[in-house]
Amino acid sequence: MSRKSTENWTDKLILEYEQSKQALFNMKNNLGDSLLDQLDKTQINSMIETIQEAIEWMSTGREPNKIRGIDKKAAYQRMAIEDMDMFPSLEIIPEERKLNQVEKSTIINILAEMTPRQRQCFLLHTVYALSYAEISNELNIGRSTVQKHIERAKDKICRADVV
Repeated sequence: MSRKSTENWTDKLILEYEQSKQALFNMKNNLGDSLLDQLDKTQINSMIETIQEAIEWMSTGREPNKIRGIDKKAAYQRMAIEDMDMFPSLEIIPEERKLNQVEKSTIINILAEMTPRQRQCFLLHTVYALSYAEISNELNIGRSTVQKHIERAKDKICRADVV
């Protein structure tokens, strides 16, 4: 995904972390081979690993090395949703009325509350009118899994009072 000229707060924070990581590398490279310097290198390596993990977390929105975590999956995806090419096409449906900025923001907020898989299944079903079986084949997941994702996505929409 390419970065736009307008960066969000996570982009700025990632840049700061990258700079800190580089400073730690420089510090480590300036150390010698004495016992005290070896201990310092060990400590600096630990700090570099921690910073790298934080950078990965901010970049992906998921805790690194967790396959099924309880982390908030859509926390950093709001910018990605806003950049989707889908929204200009929404303005032409229906032809007599265009979505205003508040309506677009409402849609973005609702989609951000969904997990990536819920959002994917929901959009394939509602926007592209694919059946559960077609989505199942496309995503290589079970039909009942597709159904659950769509039901949960619709549940989140209903809780947002936007139906």
